[in-house]
Amino acid sequence: MELRALQYFVTVAEELHFGRAAQRLGIVQPAVSQQVARLERELGAGLLDRTSRRVRLTPAGERVLAEARRTLAAAARVRVVAAEPAAVLRIGVASCVTRRLDRALGRLGEGERPAEPKLVDLPVAARLDAVRDGELDLALVRGAFTSAAMTVVRAWSEPLHAVLAREHPAARKPAVSLHDLDPHGLRVPARAGDPPMHDAILAALPVAPLRPPAGDVLNVLFEVGRDPGGWTLMPAEQFDGARSERLLQVPLDPPVTVDGHVVTSPATPEPCVASYVAAFAD
Repeated sequence: MELRALQYFVTVAEELHFGRAAQRLGIVQPAVSQQVARLERELGAGLLDRTSRRVRLTPAGERVLAEARRTLAAAARVRVVAAEPAAVLRIGVASCVTRRLDRALGRLGEGERPAEPKLVDLPVAARLDAVRDGELDLALVRGAFTSAAMTVVRAWSEPLHAVLAREHPAARKPAVSLHDLDPHGLRVPARAGDPPMHDAILAALPVAPLRPPAGDVLNVLFEVGRDPGGWTLMPAEQFDGARSERLLQVPLDPPVTVDGHVVTSPATPEPCVASYVAAFAD
């Protein structure tokens, strides 16, 4: 039984669609179908019910899915603890590079067992899926986040800042209160792109947003930049990694902070988790 077959099966089980699973894996659909069919033959049990309209797990598939995830997590643990001079450490991140990330990469490359970090840019949901499936060794997530299926450790805290167009009336202030910002000008990203961060922003607001979500962070910043009354909230370090000549960030008064977490597989040894947290901590 190959780990690859387990990985393909887990991906199909999560997507419940062979085409989407193939797209997520970056391979052609027939290869996914062949590997899953081979796994079913090896196990002597049908794992998926397939019809022209849908794919769903059989009872055996439900049981195998749980064990397959544990097996993939154990394989990831073997890679992490392998005593290589510089083990590759796959880290799921957002697209911007911050000073914290740059500093952490330096820390991870030091010590008795240096790591060779490999950054993987993925949306938050895909980032977490990849950790759970053993495709990433750790992921970084901002906002209120817990998970029974993964190890989640708070590593740092950073301020939320108001991000304003340079023409905004509050752009030159040393600090601004959320109560003084016009709620009609607020833009927030869609929750699907980053649920923990989206929820953290909503929790900080004195009133619910009056406008519908404006897509991803890039679209939000674009809309704010062209509207003199527009504004959004963003972690200070994230904005530093995505600066724009049309935008300014202003601290909040009173301050509001958001936590940053290191997320790993439950199979990752505690000393490894501690070293990851230490690398990203203040």
